[in-house]
Amino acid sequence: MRILHTMLRVGNLEKSIKFYTEVFDMQLLRKKDYPDGKFTLAFVGYGDEANNTVIELTHNWDTNNYNLGNAFGHIALEVDDVYQAVKSIKKQGGKILREAGPMNAGTTIIAFVEDPDGYQIELLAAKAGN
Repeated sequence: MRILHTMLRVGNLEKSIKFYTEVFDMQLLRKKDYPDGKFTLAFVGYGDEANNTVIELTHNWDTNNYNLGNAFGHIALEVDDVYQAVKSIKKQGGKILREAGPMNAGTTIIAFVEDPDGYQIELLAAKAGN
């Protein structure tokens, strides 16, 4: 068994695809409209779905925004340099929720970013030896 993908409902699919592909350098792996169901699915990630866990962006054509609720936490991405990643995301107009720095009660360097729909993305420093 393995994790295939995490699904996020998004209000503006093109804006979300642009965010994940331009800000986080993911690839748009596939995109398909389902007219009978009035939704579109787009899959983004860092490699093919056969060998990587990806993000499924689901756009329901009749919904422009969602109540995120309080159960979902965040998606975590490993980056080489959290400070540099935050700087780059800011240059591209990304919203930083927590600046880069040591985590509370620990030493791991983290930061938090918000995507166009309000989902949180945690940036974690790559661990030595990975």
